[in-house]
Amino acid sequence: MLELLTKPWPWYVSGPLIGLMVPILLILGNKSFGISSSLRHFCAACIPTKVKFFDYNWKAEAWNLIFVLGVVAGGFIAGILLKNPEPVQISENTIKDLQGYGITDFSNLYPVEIFNFQNLLSVNGFLFMIIGGFLVGFGTRYANGCTSGHSIMGLSNLQFSSLVATICFFAGGLIMSWFIIPLLF
Repeated sequence: MLELLTKPWPWYVSGPLIGLMVPILLILGNKSFGISSSLRHFCAACIPTKVKFFDYNWKAEAWNLIFVLGVVAGGFIAGILLKNPEPVQISENTIKDLQGYGITDFSNLYPVEIFNFQNLLSVNGFLFMIIGGFLVGFGTRYANGCTSGHSIMGLSNLQFSSLVATICFFAGGLIMSWFIIPLLF
């Protein structure tokens, strides 16, 4: 059983499990799947203020905070306690492209050559982590939801705004991957 938990699951198992969250949340409590709203709920709970954006009954959405806590706990358990000892499996072409950018360590779930404290103090690290993080947060707020909320929940509910947001997410990822990242390295 432990070996089953330490190996990556194929898409045809994990994808439907994620997809089943939509009807389960809708049927059990008329709730929407998404992560970005949890930061708003957390701020509303921790910062008592009369700012209109945070002045609502956040306790009605406390389930979302528990859900995010479960995501964090699950990520810790999967990434630390049940870590797969084998390197992440990626294609040879991707490895060659990444090596061209100076990324050579494929033993972690993230490229340590980019995501480390020393790199944070460099221009590229600042652009990637600080400016990029701000842009992701701003875009999430501007789009009124994150990739999981729009692409999983919104598309399954046939919301046109989620279709537009998902297309923009993918277009932004392609532009970043093919045009902007090569300029930074």
